[in-house]
Amino acid sequence: MSEPVAHTVLVNGERHTVTVQPDMPLLWVLREVLQLPGTRFGCGMALCGTCTVWLDGVPSRACVLPVGRVGTRPVVTIEGLHAAWHSPELVRVTRAVEAAWTDGNVAQCGYCQSGQVMTAVALLRDQPAPNDADIDRAFDGVLCRCGTAPRVRAAVRAAARTAATDSLKTDTPSSST
Repeated sequence: MSEPVAHTVLVNGERHTVTVQPDMPLLWVLREVLQLPGTRFGCGMALCGTCTVWLDGVPSRACVLPVGRVGTRPVVTIEGLHAAWHSPELVRVTRAVEAAWTDGNVAQCGYCQSGQVMTAVALLRDQPAPNDADIDRAFDGVLCRCGTAPRVRAAVRAAARTAATDSLKTDTPSSST
């Protein structure tokens, strides 16, 4: 077992110095050290996606990512999706996903939802109009034990429509009368 070392991590736009073993999974740094409980433990083997965070904008499994490998790359958790430092487009996509999740009654037990939402927002950020194959690819390895995959797919489609419509509303110059 290695000795604790000071690591400076950028999480949700804020720098934190944590003194932990370099092989400690980022998940436990987030939950136990930084007190950000939204990222959840599911399997501990990067198979279920419950622990999904963004590392440098890429969905990553925090349960197997040693904090010593994070370096200076920014980490975004479910708690950080509404942060003011995000682009208006990302905030629009985040709100669309949250509304679609609620309207579609996606969550059953809710345990996996932070990973599901992080994955959905990343997908729509990078691919605003995904087809079912794109959605299936993005959610490969993001599991819901309650079997809500059909509702997840429908909610992603609904969020894509909402985000596109909202984008048109804000991109269209208003007319004055």
